[in-house]
Amino acid sequence: MVYSKCKICRRQGEKLFLKGEKCSSQKCPIIRRPFPPGQKKKRRTRALSEYGKELREKQKLRNWYNLGERQFVKYVKEILQKIGRVEDAPTLLIKKLENRFDNVIFRFGLSVNRSQARQLISHKHFVINGKPVNAPSYQVKKGDKIGIKQSSGKKNVFKDLPTSLKKNKTPNWLEFDIKKMEGTVIGEPTLEEAAPPSEISTIFEYYSR
Repeated sequence: MVYSKCKICRRQGEKLFLKGEKCSSQKCPIIRRPFPPGQKKKRRTRALSEYGKELREKQKLRNWYNLGERQFVKYVKEILQKIGRVEDAPTLLIKKLENRFDNVIFRFGLSVNRSQARQLISHKHFVINGKPVNAPSYQVKKGDKIGIKQSSGKKNVFKDLPTSLKKNKTPNWLEFDIKKMEGTVIGEPTLEEAAPPSEISTIFEYYSR
């Protein structure tokens, strides 16, 4: 079953900030209806089993990064096969997810959310080191320079960027030059700074069953 982004947050019981500015406003549905969709407000929620908790944590992280189940499972299993130790896995998974091109565009403030970032990338509006890249899953690396393609700069979707970028807080591993409208990957993402909404170790336990 496919849920709207607002229903996803209500189902998970917390804000995942999937709709940009709306999530920080009083219009956010989870503020007005802080209970799962389809459920009456006063109905008591049953306690989750251990499996249910692991599933919920997995769904929160997957939705936060706007990934399909197949792509998400691929990342998790790649890491488990590589290191074989669940305790080391969370940091590696977050590095993988944060280094995705669509996430970097969002972190730079060039899109309102990761969903829009994916769409803009697919339409070839961005370049990496001067070359157009239309793969949202592309893994950026330290030293990469990312910007808006010259022919796309005047499109309506980017017209308010100078104002919105001043409000954006770029992570320490990224750097953005508003005058040049160009971002640079200057380090590596960390689990602490990414601050994902999930207890990631339980996600690996879920897929290790």
